[in-house]
Amino acid sequence: MAAHNVLFVASEVAPLIKTGGLADVAGSLPAALKAQKQDIRVVMPAYRAALANALPLSIVSLNIAGVPEGTRLLEGRLPGTSVKLYLVDIPDLFDRDGGPYVDAAGHDWADNPERFAAFSRTACAIALDQAGLDWRADIVHCNDWQSGLVPALLSRHADRPATVFTIHNLAYQGHFGSYMLHQLGLPQDLWHMGGLEFHGGLSFMKGGIAYSDALSTVSPTYAQEIQTAAYGYGFEGLLGHRRERLRGILNGVDYTQWSPDKDPHLSAPYSAKDLSGKAANKAALQQHFGLAQEADTPLIGLVGRLAEQKGIDLLLANIERIKSLGAQLVVLGSGDKYSQTALSQAAATAPGQIGVHIGFNEGLAHRIEAGVDMFLMPSRFEPCGLNQIYSLKYGTVPIVRYTGGLADTVVDANEANLAAKTATGFHFGDATAAELTHAIERAVGMYRDHNDLWQQLIRTGMKQDFSWRNSAKQYLELYQAALQWRDQG
Repeated sequence: MAAHNVLFVASEVAPLIKTGGLADVAGSLPAALKAQKQDIRVVMPAYRAALANALPLSIVSLNIAGVPEGTRLLEGRLPGTSVKLYLVDIPDLFDRDGGPYVDAAGHDWADNPERFAAFSRTACAIALDQAGLDWRADIVHCNDWQSGLVPALLSRHADRPATVFTIHNLAYQGHFGSYMLHQLGLPQDLWHMGGLEFHGGLSFMKGGIAYSDALSTVSPTYAQEIQTAAYGYGFEGLLGHRRERLRGILNGVDYTQWSPDKDPHLSAPYSAKDLSGKAANKAALQQHFGLAQEADTPLIGLVGRLAEQKGIDLLLANIERIKSLGAQLVVLGSGDKYSQTALSQAAATAPGQIGVHIGFNEGLAHRIEAGVDMFLMPSRFEPCGLNQIYSLKYGTVPIVRYTGGLADTVVDANEANLAAKTATGFHFGDATAAELTHAIERAVGMYRDHNDLWQQLIRTGMKQDFSWRNSAKQYLELYQAALQWRDQG
């Protein structure tokens, strides 16, 4: 693909601020596209935490069409890259304590519609060279509901960039009351069944799905799943209608940050050629969590959001079985109060066998990936998932539900796949405690009784390559298709 000007619009970007996988993608994919000779620039809101993490910054624009008075556009670089970064600085909307979408108590910010409408309008101004930057986008790549208004607003311009909209998690949709159309000053001609209206309300997500030239989501299997009632959250009909323009492109991972041979968070480095350091990391992790220092005891880990989507209830139902198998368990995460309390109580009643850390710690997340023997991801749905990919690289065998990106990245250790030496982990089907039990029993059984097959699983997993190089190539192909679809009308 020839070089193009690409504006990448995201509501969170790692390492500036992160709540989920979108931030990881926004922090890595632009650099991979930059390496493919694209003039790509990232724009995100100037949250208080992001400002602190993005220094140094300079003011590059104070005169932006269609946005609140006093809006500043700040310019810097995406940390660790040469990618140009713009931060939309509207202090009344973004300079506050709490997260990007919720306050300290976990409640959605009441002014989220105003916040992300202003952000979207600023992105449109940059794309159309109406922000005083002397730069115009050929392609605008939007992500999730927070930027869903961008394709809708750009659709009204005859000479507009091509638009691509990536769905990272369809469960979060940006639905608001119909009165918001007027309160936000959105054009009346966008309000119809084929536009922003969704069951009588205003949907930012629908703006992205309905108006973009091309659509993508973060794994091939999830692209199929969201066209069904079980995973479509009301959008399955529209996505099915637009399926010819929908692609499932698996997320890549940044192996400069996630590779056990050069990970600064680990007690000892290791690689597929020399796995000896993994035992040292296991011992250090057991010590950190106060577990029995037993090298041969199977150690199971989980890192993530403690929520129903992630299947935490299935794990809780299996605590006693894990204990009876003589395995150990470590968990790092935060989420609903019930899960946090239940896991903490489980750790308190089995202090030598179960360790729990409520909250998040980046270094500890790396040490868990390196120190455990098996990694649990019992998700009810998982658009892509990254931890199972990290696990493969770290010689940690994933136990995953067969859904979304988990199905696309982990090959089940059944007889045929083991014989073909393609197996990398363990699948289970239905989202039930019994199915998860069976998968855990299979994994623990192989770990204890078939060391040769276990070592084969580890080494096959560590050979897998999920770097951004291949995914970036697929996005470039999608960008080219979006340009053609735009020109076709």
